[in-house]
Amino acid sequence: MNVCYDLREQVGNDPQILSKIVTGDETWCYGYDPETKQALSQWKTPNSPKPKKARQFRSNVKIMLISFDAKGIVPKEFVPPEQTVNKQFYLKVLKRLCDSVWEKLPEMSSSGVWFLHHDNALPTRP
Repeated sequence: MNVCYDLREQVGNDPQILSKIVTGDETWCYGYDPETKQALSQWKTPNSPKPKKARQFRSNVKIMLISFDAKGIVPKEFVPPEQTVNKQFYLKVLKRLCDSVWEKLPEMSSSGVWFLHHDNALPTRP
């Protein structure tokens, strides 16, 4: 709650402060194996019942996505399989974030003042 009160006070002092915040989060992305229309098509008579459609099942393919947003998505990073998101890896992600902010958001980088808020909740594993 203290952070919220501090932020509210900061907005009172600088109404543009919220436009200087880059937010980040991570999520798991799963691969699906959808059936094509051709795979679903089959010959049938006009009186035969409609075919049952098979459910899509989530495959074993999953990958973590780390993304950042400020006035639209800035960079996104797919974490390579078997890569642990540790200090060394995350520092590289942050370096690419800074480069991306510099390139895509010159108004933020030219002022030299912007803030990063990355969700600090642990990613959930299903």
